Amino acid sequence: MALPRFCSADGSDPLWDWNITWHTDNPDFTKCFQNTVLVWVPCVYLWACFPFYFLYLCRHNRGYIQMIHLNKAKTALGFLLWIVCWADLFYSFWERSQSIYRAPVFLVSPTLLGITMLLATFLIQCERRKGVQSSGVLLTFWLLALLCAGIVFRSKVLHALRASDKIDIFRDVTFYIYFLLVLAQLILSCFSDHSPLFSETINDPNPCPESGASFLSRITFWWISGLMVQGYKCPLEATDLWSLNREDTSNQVVPVLVKNWKKECDPAKAEGGSKGDVNEEVEALILKPTQRERKPSLFKVLYKTFGPYFLMSFLFKALHDLMMFAVNGLSLFFSRLLINFVNDNQAPDWQGYFYTALLFVSACLQTLVLHQYFHICFVSGMRIKTAVIGAIYRKALVITNSARKSSTVGEIVNLMSVDAQRFMDLATYINMIWSAPLQVILALYLLWLNLGPSVFAGVAVMILMVPLNAVMVAHMKSKDNRIKLMNEILNGIKVLKLYAWELAFKEKVLEIRQEELKVLKKSAYLAAVGTFTWVALSTFAVYVTVDKNNVLDAQKAFVSLALFNILRFPLNILPMVISSIVQASVSLKRLRIFLSHEELEPESIVRKPIKDGEYFITFTVPQGALVAVLGQVGCGKSSLLSALLAEMDKIEGHVSIKGSVAYVPQQAWIQNASLRENVLFGRQPQERFYKTVIESCALLPDLEILPSGDRTEIGEKGVNLSGGQKQRVSLARAVYCDSDVYLFDDPLSAVDAHVGKHIFEKVIGPQGILKNKTRILVTHSISYLSQVDVIIVMSDGKISEMGSHQELLDRDGAFAEFLRTYANAEQNMEDEGKGREKKRCYLELSVLPLVPRTTALKLSHLLVWPPQCERCQVCFVFSRQLSNSSSYSTEPGKHNSTADMQKSEAQKDAWKLMEADKAKTGQVKLSVYWDYMKAIGLFISFLSIFLFICNHVASLASNYWLSLWTDDPVVNGTQQHTNVRLSVYGALGISQGEPLTVLLGKRQLNRHLCFPRLHLDLLHNVLRSPMSFFERTPSGNLVNRFSKEMDTVDSMIPQIIKMFMGSLFNVIGACIIILLATPIAAIIIPPLGLIYFFVQRFYVASSRQLKRLESVSRSPVYSHFNETLLGVSVIRAFEEQQRFIRQSDLKVDENQKAYYPSIVANRWLAVRLECVGNCIVLFAALFSVISRHSLSPGLVGLSVSYSLQVTTYLNWLVRMSSEMETNIVAVERLKEYSETEKEAPWCIEEAAPPTNWPQQGRVEFRDFSLRYREDLDLVLKHVNVTIEGGEKVGIVGRTGAGKSSLTLGLFRINESAGGEIIIDGINIAKIGLHHLRFKITIIPQDPVLFSGSLRMNLDPFDQYSDEDIWTSLELAHLKNFVSSLPDKLNHECTEGGENLSVGQRQLVCLARALLRKTKILVLDEATAAVDLETDNLIQSTIRTQFDDCTVLTIAHRLNTILDYTRVIVLDKGEIVECDSPPVLLQKKGIFYSMAKDAGLV
Repeated sequence: MALPRFCSADGSDPLWDWNITWHTDNPDFTKCFQNTVLVWVPCVYLWACFPFYFLYLCRHNRGYIQMIHLNKAKTALGFLLWIVCWADLFYSFWERSQSIYRAPVFLVSPTLLGITMLLATFLIQCERRKGVQSSGVLLTFWLLALLCAGIVFRSKVLHALRASDKIDIFRDVTFYIYFLLVLAQLILSCFSDHSPLFSETINDPNPCPESGASFLSRITFWWISGLMVQGYKCPLEATDLWSLNREDTSNQVVPVLVKNWKKECDPAKAEGGSKGDVNEEVEALILKPTQRERKPSLFKVLYKTFGPYFLMSFLFKALHDLMMFAVNGLSLFFSRLLINFVNDNQAPDWQGYFYTALLFVSACLQTLVLHQYFHICFVSGMRIKTAVIGAIYRKALVITNSARKSSTVGEIVNLMSVDAQRFMDLATYINMIWSAPLQVILALYLLWLNLGPSVFAGVAVMILMVPLNAVMVAHMKSKDNRIKLMNEILNGIKVLKLYAWELAFKEKVLEIRQEELKVLKKSAYLAAVGTFTWVALSTFAVYVTVDKNNVLDAQKAFVSLALFNILRFPLNILPMVISSIVQASVSLKRLRIFLSHEELEPESIVRKPIKDGEYFITFTVPQGALVAVLGQVGCGKSSLLSALLAEMDKIEGHVSIKGSVAYVPQQAWIQNASLRENVLFGRQPQERFYKTVIESCALLPDLEILPSGDRTEIGEKGVNLSGGQKQRVSLARAVYCDSDVYLFDDPLSAVDAHVGKHIFEKVIGPQGILKNKTRILVTHSISYLSQVDVIIVMSDGKISEMGSHQELLDRDGAFAEFLRTYANAEQNMEDEGKGREKKRCYLELSVLPLVPRTTALKLSHLLVWPPQCERCQVCFVFSRQLSNSSSYSTEPGKHNSTADMQKSEAQKDAWKLMEADKAKTGQVKLSVYWDYMKAIGLFISFLSIFLFICNHVASLASNYWLSLWTDDPVVNGTQQHTNVRLSVYGALGISQGEPLTVLLGKRQLNRHLCFPRLHLDLLHNVLRSPMSFFERTPSGNLVNRFSKEMDTVDSMIPQIIKMFMGSLFNVIGACIIILLATPIAAIIIPPLGLIYFFVQRFYVASSRQLKRLESVSRSPVYSHFNETLLGVSVIRAFEEQQRFIRQSDLKVDENQKAYYPSIVANRWLAVRLECVGNCIVLFAALFSVISRHSLSPGLVGLSVSYSLQVTTYLNWLVRMSSEMETNIVAVERLKEYSETEKEAPWCIEEAAPPTNWPQQGRVEFRDFSLRYREDLDLVLKHVNVTIEGGEKVGIVGRTGAGKSSLTLGLFRINESAGGEIIIDGINIAKIGLHHLRFKITIIPQDPVLFSGSLRMNLDPFDQYSDEDIWTSLELAHLKNFVSSLPDKLNHECTEGGENLSVGQRQLVCLARALLRKTKILVLDEATAAVDLETDNLIQSTIRTQFDDCTVLTIAHRLNTILDYTRVIVLDKGEIVECDSPPVLLQKKGIFYSMAKDAGLV
């Protein structure tokens, strides 16, 4: 044979000899094996890896690492190794020259080894140049080389000790040097190099140590230990978290997905037959819709983007599964071996120890591989979530308005929170789709070898027990609707409180919640049916009853049990994976639909045929001109601006705009940032220009009032600013951005007369800061028309007239008619020529009560309509916080007086209004678990625990019985008491099935009695919170509670509790069995138990805190997204999309910064626990080997099979106890809001006023004072006034005088700080809030509608008949509009009433008031958004319909209240004037000066 000749000159040295290696007490390998296989194995490994690894290095350049001592040492050792190897080679040549001829192996092996060492040295340098700090490939190579050299080393030492053996001194010495050098290389490889030059981690203040960690540190997750220690010592905070690895950040992940999605969509779009001609393509799209059927596949895109990561995870999983069966095969073989040990005393002891060691090492390797697999899966899941959120955000910025209507804010937020999470969860399971069936097939094959065809009985039972549930689709649907409704409730909470509609909406939410729970119940019942004992029972029963000679011995029983246990996992997890895939496919579809929505195209390509409601418009605006657009409510003024912003679908024609655009929307959009940031809007600060802008936009007085001036934080949607302030900030933002074209959508409607005048003169008008810019101003105010260059009059979506002011008057068309209606015609003619003179006419007061309030004014300055309302100074419903002279801060005791606040520059650091979501610290209180148990019901909780114990006692008993059965003696080839044994075993099996079924059924039922309570309490508590709570709490936090935290309580916690209890009792059971079998194990179990306990406590401290930080950092992602969706048209107009995308990415990365350490911490824990678990297997096996002469085979089998399970169960136990602590945080966070302050009770039955109260509507303020919070100054000071029933009273005052505070006090949105309000003899502080709020009606300044039918928006409690509703619509001048709708009263309003114009929404609010028809009506500058005619109609309706009611009107437009009985003038929270308008005008006080400003005197 060639090989012996290759190894020795005379062929006397074989490659393998069983007698030397196996059948001996002192095993060794042959010389030939040592010189060939043991030398070649590491070489073959390195050369096999080299091409792939080298290619990888070339593709992944991370930078250049400087030579440091570590690198120099590695390189020097590499060269030394090469020299040592080739010293052997040259020694062989020298021997030949001395005519000593050695075997060829002495030439081949050193040559190969020397070249391999050179290759290793080359790779060391290559890695350094490519920035690899630690190499797994080389570490494995040195480890292999050392192991192989170690075997040779032992052999050489044994030979040296034998006196008879010849020694080759030179080769032995070189080998010892080689061995030491390889050992040194291995040790050096365990350390990592410095960071590469120019790498990002150098500039990063807190880089993730993973990138610089050594290979060993990575596979054992040692690199996170620092954070764990820190978390154990004191609770972690956001500042302790590391930056994300570059490859996990949004910048890296999102663009790839977006690019792949675009590629996927383009063919789908381009299939319409594009011939380069746009019109042809359009026709193709219109005429042949069938061409568009190929839908882009999101799955394909995700696969393209993340495929490589999943391929890696696939390889690791495959490796792990094979190893698992190798380990289990070994253990099965091992248990047979143990039984042979009992019978065969000849087997050498070392074989037992060898198997034990092999079992332990392969188990440890399996652990490392499995957790690398999990790590890759989790990181991939995290990247998918980041990519999906990024893609949704980017899409939301470019989606058309029509598409926006099909996906509400709630749905889009859900896509972000729930669906993105679904993908993340699926990423960890996806490989189970092939792995689970593979495990099942392998286990069945091994079972077949063991028990033959009887296996099929068990398999049949198993298949019956795999319930597949695809009921999640419905669950998602209800959840969506619930979140959508919650979102709207939170957005419109002020209106709910003012109208006392909380209960109606609470019922709506609970209806949806009931649907959701029905679905959860179904899935719970399915889960309660299956238990596992039936499988083993049926298999053994068939096996022993089919044939008398089938003996159930220890080997068969326990090997089968171990295999059934292997089967249990894939079969349990498969339904989970399948339902996860079903859920993910639902999410995939929803996402695909959203991402496929039409996008706005700046070049506006035609999309659909012409329908009614789309009109043709032609006009040109010269550069630098000021153009006014007039028209009635709903005639298309705002749509015209939208068209200019490319926000509308263009049918034909073209729009061209020269230069950049700035846009001021009708309803100001304010960000949750400082006032300064709102104005700068991402642009560079230029102090002088900034000050000019602030002054021009009349914001200086407001800055003096705000606690920290322009650095004051503005709440979400600008809650702490009044309507007028919001509008001025919005205007300042536009002016500051210094664009070429300005589009103003009625910005003056929300500010009062003198402010409006100031803004027109300083900003918009011919002498304003924008005088050289092109300006298009939509307005209802005719006072400035004489100063504009061009007037466009619109009606029904068409331009009816266009020209200069004079031209339109000369033409004497509709416009001139319109002006004549609203102004004194004679004076108009007389003064027309004096266009810009500031001459004013006087009103004849005598005619005022009868004449509509717009007569007798002079057209020259057209101050008829003072630019409308400074919006009641507060969206009155919000306890307006900051526009008051006595401002206040969120932190008690921070400011004492206004003066202190404004002046001290030191305190100018941003005043915080919004409370960030806080993370609690420390251990979860036991009271949280107690609350959870109380929510389920204490009796049921304890019953569940008792039944669980019964179940596990039955399980232990049945296995112990089985071990006794297997020890029955075999007589004549059969066992004696088979029937008795089988029936007892069966009885025990059934008994463990029964309690569990009962328990699960009960528990699932109760989980559904419990969760409504948690949800109900949360909902009730949030609705009962006072208004100030909503101003301080970002809506993202609340949505987060209702979506993510609720989902955790619904779906995760019950599963975790079930698994926790299962694992706990399994561990206890396993310990009992191991102790019964091998009592000596008592020495080792307690210390291992202690280690477990310590590791678990150590881990939970950090893990729990990381979970909290992750929850907290999730809220800003939603809040920012919500905010973006509301202001998307502004963001697009200013072309700020990129900046907002960057902000969103940053927030997502912040969230993932907390999530990433938490998944690594999980792996860290698992690797350590499994190693301890592997020690238990090691010791159970060792003790079995040591005391093998005194054990019964049945007990040995039982002990080993249990010890193999104990690793898994202990892992689950620690994992589940940690999961339970980290997830119970959700209950803690739901409970958080039940402990916040609440407003007064809604109903106090004993103090309920009579049903017909108030009969007169007499309102009396007695020494009434009001403050917003305990530590702040009074905003209303000792107000004393009596308003008789039926009086019409106007309330006026400058910004921040306390007008709105008066109404806030009336509705008890804020409780009084002194004094009382009496309505018809009843003190309103003594009755329930709903009793009060149902009896007063307000028409608020911001018209809020909810999604749902128009009827629901008017009458959510269904109290009124259709006839009543139609009457109120008629009186509100909406009857014609509603009659023309296809669904009439059932017309679906979109979220926030987006599909009605602002004016129409305001009329709907009027209709609400007419429907309620209470004795007291409060108008909060309700006619801001409507044109003059509609305003007139509203005023006349109020005069006629509320003739006998008490009307309180907060007004900035004084002409609205000149015919009122009395006017109250407020200043700094005190009543300074109170009398009828004519008297006040004669007094020439504050009211007179305001009228003068408004041009009324």
